[in-house]
Amino acid sequence: MDTLRLRFAGNDVDLPLTGGVHGIGRIADGSGALGPVAASPAVAFCVDRRGVWLTVPPETRGVHVNGRPVRRMAMLRVGDAIFVDGTEMRLVAAQPPRQPDAGFEDSGTEPGDARVVLRGVGGQYHGRSFTLERPRLVGRAAEADIRIDEPAFAERHARLEIHRGEVVLRDLGSAEGSVVNGEAVRDAVLQAGDQVVFDAHHRFVVEAPAAARTTRAVEPEDSGLPAAADPSRRGSGGMRLPWLLVAALVLAGLLALLLLFGAG
Repeated sequence: MDTLRLRFAGNDVDLPLTGGVHGIGRIADGSGALGPVAASPAVAFCVDRRGVWLTVPPETRGVHVNGRPVRRMAMLRVGDAIFVDGTEMRLVAAQPPRQPDAGFEDSGTEPGDARVVLRGVGGQYHGRSFTLERPRLVGRAAEADIRIDEPAFAERHARLEIHRGEVVLRDLGSAEGSVVNGEAVRDAVLQAGDQVVFDAHHRFVVEAPAAARTTRAVEPEDSGLPAAADPSRRGSGGMRLPWLLVAALVLAGLLALLLLFGAG
């Protein structure tokens, strides 16, 4: 997996989270700031092939992930906000989100994909899902699909839509923009698993089936042949039936000879 980073609030230096265990606690430099420590960590980030796990020792209190208390352990996703002893940290991706290409236009005419879903994981839309078979408006306006009724939130904050087979977040002139995988952005191309945050605490995750994540290549089914009859889909298993028939015929012949000469 790509190396993720741990970003401390008010600090421009990110801590790379390579595979293994990373202890975080008060560093002994007199500043009282949180940082990597070897002994008596307040929390630890464990990175393996499954992802990133936050572990909390029994003596540590007041740990929250996205505003929810964590007592022992939590699995993290990119973009999560972790609060430890009054300090905020964010888990950010190795690379910032990709920007839409120069040819992107808000035409609103391209067909969407109902298999692509924006699922709420925090804030007032926690547990709700919005499909992207059509563009979705985020804002304070009454016609917004994802309506966030906060006085400082823009009436037309952003739009999410499918463009050339990809999910695109397009800013509509908001004051603060959005946050994708822990990075402040205006426009961004989103992938399955990306986390999008509006107004600091309204969190969503992009979900899509494997077939919708990349442009589909031409598969054997496109030849017009059924899967079982298509030679391109038949591996070594396709040659088993003739060999079994030959073996059965040889065995039958041997049994016939045995019976014939045995009877004589």
